[in-house]
Amino acid sequence: MSWLREHWMALKAALAHIRKAPGGFGFNVLVIALALVLPLAGLTLLENLRPVSRDLAVEPEISVFLSTDAGRERAKAIAPDIKAAAQRHGVPVKLEFIDRDQALASLKARAGLSDVVAALGSNPLPDAYVVRIAGSETPASPARIEQLAADLQKLPGIETVQLDSTWVKRLAALLQLATTVLALLAATLCGVVLAVVFNTIRLQILTRQEEISVARLVGATDAYVSRPFYYLGALLGLCAGALALLAVGGGLMLANTSVGELARLYGSNFLLAPLDPASTAALLAASMALGVTGAMLSVRRALRIAA
Repeated sequence: MSWLREHWMALKAALAHIRKAPGGFGFNVLVIALALVLPLAGLTLLENLRPVSRDLAVEPEISVFLSTDAGRERAKAIAPDIKAAAQRHGVPVKLEFIDRDQALASLKARAGLSDVVAALGSNPLPDAYVVRIAGSETPASPARIEQLAADLQKLPGIETVQLDSTWVKRLAALLQLATTVLALLAATLCGVVLAVVFNTIRLQILTRQEEISVARLVGATDAYVSRPFYYLGALLGLCAGALALLAVGGGLMLANTSVGELARLYGSNFLLAPLDPASTAALLAASMALGVTGAMLSVRRALRIAA
């Protein structure tokens, strides 16, 4: 019980310091919150984009376009060659033949394109195959699929081979790069937060230097002297983290006006969502930990000098 009483008294002392100078405390909270806003906003954006990238990362398809001068018999006969190439690379596939006449009819059916297609005269579209990578217990590696696409390009009668999952890989690589940059930015701004808390606590110690000296003369331990400053650092971190999360939430509400309009144009109801409660609590705890760490560094340095 005495342990709880000591911590309660330390918390009351920290709150008393805040009441004496609320302006200075509020300014320091604002500075720390500004440092935290950018990494928190970046983390929120990444967490919103990750499910989208996972949904897009479907099994890749290979589009095989035949030469326009290839006859229908050659177009039909090339299917076994495609399957044999896939079997050599250990890639299970399913083939879908796209007839050039059916493709032209589909193109004519699209609004606004019938006159354009009619002006072309002859059918400019080639026969094509869609090579879908079939699911299995041991999925084919990207390297084998890329090698298969390269080998299909060498088959006679094939004009162009297109691997449709390339852009998904690029998106995943961009997300990985963004994650790395965000981690570096967060580490840098954590240093800024520590510096601000360190300086704030140092100034508090300097203004209470005589009070601390008297307390140590009458037997106060270093832990007793330090505890109120630890709570002050924790309150700085907690308030700054909460303010930063509120700012990010307000920014999401403003951004969703434009994001929702853009998503509707693509037939989607995608909106940016705030972080889940567990992540929010973890970020507040991390912000408090930064505040306590900065206070510990400052107090230990001050007590070492005073000794």
